[in-house]
Amino acid sequence: MIKKLDNKNKEIATEILSIQISSYLVEAKIIDYYDLPPLRDTTDSLQECEETFFAYYLKEKICGIISFKLDETEIDLHRLIVSPEYFRKGVAQKLLDFVETIEGIKSMRTTTGAKNTPAVNFYLKNGFFKLQEVKIDEHLTLSSFRKILSN
Repeated sequence: MIKKLDNKNKEIATEILSIQISSYLVEAKIIDYYDLPPLRDTTDSLQECEETFFAYYLKEKICGIISFKLDETEIDLHRLIVSPEYFRKGVAQKLLDFVETIEGIKSMRTTTGAKNTPAVNFYLKNGFFKLQEVKIDEHLTLSSFRKILSN
């Protein structure tokens, strides 16, 4: 089941942060870069952010979270995080599929670490195409992706 989350609620923001940290630590290990901005988030910064959050629940437990900002008819995905114990169980796919059904959306964009092969492959498999790569510093390069929706 997918439900909207109120990230302004401190308890919910704390739960989001817990899943986010565990998920992004896996990415940090994959790309060998531990200074990722999501790892610097706090409960307060999550409460203050202007993203829309949805969670995938299994037996009343949050397994994954997606957040985005809507820019007219384009969704800018900010987070697609899955609790590591639910990796490779289709949680990210369910969340992405859900967001793609939002009425009036014509495209989606997102960014991930260029060395994050699982994420890059996930987006490519789901019809995203690479827009560009931007070198942030000698240790981190980000890949940006876009998907045009047919709905």
